[in-house]
Amino acid sequence: MMQAVIPALALLLAADIGSAPNGLELGYLQMYDLQFAAAHKTFADYAQVYPDDPLAPVSDAAAYLFAEFDRLKILQSEFFVHDENFRGQHQKLVADPAVRKAFNEDLAKADKLATGALRAMPRDSNALFASVMVLGLRADFDGLIDKRDLSALASVKTGRAIAERLLTIDPTYYDAHLAVGVENYMLSLKAAPVRWFLQLAGAQTDRQVGVERLTLTAEKGHYLKPYARLLLAVDALRRKDTSKAREILTGLTQQFPHNRLYVEELARLQ
Repeated sequence: MMQAVIPALALLLAADIGSAPNGLELGYLQMYDLQFAAAHKTFADYAQVYPDDPLAPVSDAAAYLFAEFDRLKILQSEFFVHDENFRGQHQKLVADPAVRKAFNEDLAKADKLATGALRAMPRDSNALFASVMVLGLRADFDGLIDKRDLSALASVKTGRAIAERLLTIDPTYYDAHLAVGVENYMLSLKAAPVRWFLQLAGAQTDRQVGVERLTLTAEKGHYLKPYARLLLAVDALRRKDTSKAREILTGLTQQFPHNRLYVEELARLQ
């Protein structure tokens, strides 16, 4: 099964966003702490002040997606249980219809705003990143909830290409490395014949590149820094490096005490 996990979405160790976060920053912290109603309100308030910023609706879409991840226990079942979850066929999950509708509306609005901004200024970093987020969130929904692997893969590849373009414009936009890291790392977990096929289709499947890019976001990223660190915790667990996994998860439980995932996975390591 194609496992797509995007940008956007996001969940990890010290986000280092600041001692007094506000606007989008506060909304992401609330989202990672599973305070979804508060996150939606924060993103809505930001959108009132900055109605033309595509990061407002795409961030709100991320909150809807993570709420569904939490409700359906997707992160637990897909990343923290068995290796066969990366290879087997899984029953399609049932998304909340109201959440699906709101999620799609947010993505459509973000895409429209980003497209308009890029038409006026093709090197607009925030608009490019919003486009990466739109594709990443769409890939997550298609791949992890609807089990539409081919559609998810197409979004992942396009998002990675835009992220690479963004990084040539602004090498310090470290959140964009997540899109490259996710594609390489998650697809590297596939069996060799599958990786060969994916590479023929233009996908990137280099685990080392994936880990390096995830580490850049985990160390220097902004909105997606916690999510990158979660994925590095997953990698540590898969490599049986329980000390590293415990270190990351301890930081996550301290910063996001309402997030049950971190508490549960840390308890398994005790």
